[in-house]
Amino acid sequence: MSKLKIKPNRRNFLTGAAAVIASPALLSATRAYAATPTLRVGYVTPTTGPLAGFAEADEYILSGIKEALSGGIENNGKNWAVEIIVRDSQSNPNRAAEVAADLILGDEVDIIVSAATPDTINPVADQAEVNEVPCVTSVAPWQAYFFGRNGVPGEGFSSTYHFFWGLEDVLGAFMDMWGSAGVTKTVGGLFPNDADGNAWGDPEKGLAKPLAANGYELIDPGRYQPLTDDFSNIIAAFKTSGCEIVTGAVIPPDFATFWAQAAQQGFDPKIVTVGKALLFPSVVESLGDRGDGLSSEVWWSPHHPFSSSLTGASSNELANGYSASSGRPWTQPIGFVHALFEVVANAAARADDLDDPAAITAAVANTNLDTIVGNVNWANGPVKNVCKTPLVAGQWQKEGDSFDLKIVANAEAPNIATTGELKLLG
Repeated sequence: MSKLKIKPNRRNFLTGAAAVIASPALLSATRAYAATPTLRVGYVTPTTGPLAGFAEADEYILSGIKEALSGGIENNGKNWAVEIIVRDSQSNPNRAAEVAADLILGDEVDIIVSAATPDTINPVADQAEVNEVPCVTSVAPWQAYFFGRNGVPGEGFSSTYHFFWGLEDVLGAFMDMWGSAGVTKTVGGLFPNDADGNAWGDPEKGLAKPLAANGYELIDPGRYQPLTDDFSNIIAAFKTSGCEIVTGAVIPPDFATFWAQAAQQGFDPKIVTVGKALLFPSVVESLGDRGDGLSSEVWWSPHHPFSSSLTGASSNELANGYSASSGRPWTQPIGFVHALFEVVANAAARADDLDDPAAITAAVANTNLDTIVGNVNWANGPVKNVCKTPLVAGQWQKEGDSFDLKIVANAEAPNIATTGELKLLG
């Protein structure tokens, strides 16, 4: 059995600014005569660094996936063992590209998956695209993934596919939540100079135009550098403009700095709805009483009415299983990382030839699968290579000594039940 049937440029790849060329002859013999063929799956994740919260539950998720796939995958009458190879991006885009290239060339993976913000997934997808390796990613608004990789609507990409929600969905969920609060419709935009911040703050494709169309004014003081220690100018701009709402997508340490300085400088918005940082209970808990009432989008929760196509576990069972195993609260990435491997297993079972990357890519493209985060079907995407999953909005509310993320707005996905009502800060 040959390795992968590849085109001549299959093994050309970029690592940083340097081009590296490997000989296909050196890469074809690894499993040439294996009695039991193995499907190698690469997984790039930010195990360390400021995005490590996204990977907090990886060990638990992967343990369950490996158990579910321990008997292999049946494809065309043959059983394939599954090997999952994990690499840490260290929350660094350059490192993400480097380890993705290593997985492709060194480990000869057949498919690569990744989650956790555009800083992780975009470099991974770019490496997969240039090497014609099937790739599935999630956990980034589709605009940050698609346009952040210079995607062209109507053309898209050849080997790389993404499922998640879009900025139109997060804005719809936010406005659903804000609309009933009776606050001034002046919104402060907290946008870092990174892939997420530039997507959210883009004057054409970001939040500004749809906010304006719904009667909101976006105050955008400009991009700040991640890990800055001074938000004074941004806070002053929000105060001067009378912002009663703050939104954006920031990493946890940046939000902690901003929120502490807001208190010091007397800025007291009535609603703070921030993506990325406020997804994680550990971040909210670290803020003490000032974490009470902060809000965020909710991509997945124990209350989502979906189950795993691999294990049959419900969202509630998967979330509670993690908490029982770790002693920690559930986190939203659990569902989406699990779903990545649902898609891989489903595509691998359907592919015409698991030795052919084009056949695996075709199987991914033809996916129509009910997963633990909802239906994944690229035929229904807003653009080629993208499909969307449902989104609601939630608020962290303190109950005793702990915080619970209540779903407080669900107009965008009414099949996901609300579990609480919005309360204003202060």
